[in-house]
Amino acid sequence: MAVLARLGVIVVLWAVVAEGILDPVDFLALQAVRRSLDDMPGSSFFEAWDFTADPCGFPGVFCDGNKVSALALGDPRAGSPGLSGRLDQALGRLSALTELSLVPGRVEGELPESLSSCRNLRFLAVSKNLISGQIPDGLGGLSNLRTLDVSFNQISGTIPASIATLPSITNLILCHNHLTGGIPSFPDSSPLIRLDLKHNDLSGGVPNLPSTLQYLSLSANRLTGTVDSMLPRLTRLNYLDLSMNQLDGPIPASVFTLPLSVLQLQRNFFSGLLQPANDVTIQVVDLSYNRFWGPVSPLLAGVGQLYLNNNRFTGEVPARLVQELVGSGGLQVLYLQHNFLTGIEISPASSLPSSVSLCLMYNCMVPPVYAPCPLKAGSTNTRPADQCPEWRG
Repeated sequence: MAVLARLGVIVVLWAVVAEGILDPVDFLALQAVRRSLDDMPGSSFFEAWDFTADPCGFPGVFCDGNKVSALALGDPRAGSPGLSGRLDQALGRLSALTELSLVPGRVEGELPESLSSCRNLRFLAVSKNLISGQIPDGLGGLSNLRTLDVSFNQISGTIPASIATLPSITNLILCHNHLTGGIPSFPDSSPLIRLDLKHNDLSGGVPNLPSTLQYLSLSANRLTGTVDSMLPRLTRLNYLDLSMNQLDGPIPASVFTLPLSVLQLQRNFFSGLLQPANDVTIQVVDLSYNRFWGPVSPLLAGVGQLYLNNNRFTGEVPARLVQELVGSGGLQVLYLQHNFLTGIEISPASSLPSSVSLCLMYNCMVPPVYAPCPLKAGSTNTRPADQCPEWRG
């Protein structure tokens, strides 16, 4: 009986030890990952990756039972040097992986196609490296994927249509790459909250996007067409940046009723009247370098920073806007240079607080209003008379 009791203790102890042993497939996969990556000078992330010990205790390795559940590669502290090398295809053998992140560094090569085998993957972020090639189409089969962030890399090719149909995707961040082609269509059922595609080479029109969106940035692409039928559907938007494209047509008044903190539409070909239905309280509104025309609406006086320069606005500057500036209200920046404005209802010449900025250069005002302007506004205070048909001297 004593022998049997001792055997029972041994079995129990073996079971306890075995429970902490990493699955051999995951163990070999981590070794392959380690061989494919190195610390950049000043980084010591891999110093503690000693495979004579339990890998579940390594920095950046998180386990669930005997499987790797999350992998955070590199020291996450701000300013720490990152890693170099490549992401190994062995990552696809981590069958229980739910999160994979890579700190900014100089990791190059392509995203492993094998990641499409990680069926539980929810979070994939490899921002600010030198990753190139295309987005693997197989990632569109990861039904649990919520966040895909490959921003600030050198990724090219088109956005796979399958990525847009991911049933769980909430954050799609592909900005600052070399992506081409069009923006794929998203189903109405998509739970997408953040879509960031700025600074690529995307072309074509802006498709209908999910009404769940709260953040939309498509800046610095080659997008064309109108957005007046698409924007009113996005009733939850709190950030909108469509700047530096070739978009045209009118802007619906309903855009100014969205719960936005930032509205950036500058450097496009938008045109038409700006006629908000109610007071606008968006903190930043930049509509500069477009083709808007007609009077400046006094309902824009509640904006914090208002950029309407380089358009075709006419008439007088509403007194309400100047009163907000002079009275140190919410309006802090009012840029109206390079329009066809003919006057200002009250003179701000000596009463502007030093904390606010007003520029009225190169309009049709007589006499011109002198106020500090940015250097790029030029040095000419008034338009030539032949450009001011409503000019009354």
